[in-house]
Amino acid sequence: METVPKLPRESFGRRRLLKGAVLTAIPYALLPGPRAGAQPQAPDYPHATWRPASASNYTAAERPTSHSLDYVIIHVTQTTYRKALSIFEDPRKKVSAHYLVRSADGSVAQCVRERDIAWHAGDWDHNTRSIGIEHEGWVDQPSYFTDAMYQQSAKLAAALCTKYGIPKDRAHIIGHHQVPGTDHTDPGPSWDWARYIELVNSS
Repeated sequence: METVPKLPRESFGRRRLLKGAVLTAIPYALLPGPRAGAQPQAPDYPHATWRPASASNYTAAERPTSHSLDYVIIHVTQTTYRKALSIFEDPRKKVSAHYLVRSADGSVAQCVRERDIAWHAGDWDHNTRSIGIEHEGWVDQPSYFTDAMYQQSAKLAAALCTKYGIPKDRAHIIGHHQVPGTDHTDPGPSWDWARYIELVNSS
């Protein structure tokens, strides 16, 4: 008999999900659904465009009341901006992030409410306590990390840190590769952490 986890969590690596693998470990009927009577709303971050993920790809919550918010986690999609949005919108994928930043112009899409738990870190504890920011691109192609991307992502991260009292430092703004137990390398060696943290603190 299949044992169902007490808490929903990703069972495969996030990158495999972004490449199209389907999560099968959690019965679909047990995954969280949309809030009753939920209505479209403005994004939490005023400079974002609302592009909602499927309600099958995150866990409804009431953060920071239900869970503390301690981290901003930086990701790289390993795919295009458009494809990442389509993956988050697909209820079969079981993956999401709160925000997605486009390479060319730094445009920000919000895909999951900050109060809710996006499935981005691969670790349930870190999912509950973090906000995930995806960045369009590939870890081995630094040309995707444009000035516009750095600047707009840093403004977003700064706003999140200020809003939730998260320190604007490398102990609390972390890469996906720093999540315990992960096999991921993003954002990779080409991500300029010194520049990014400086931008966050000057935003």
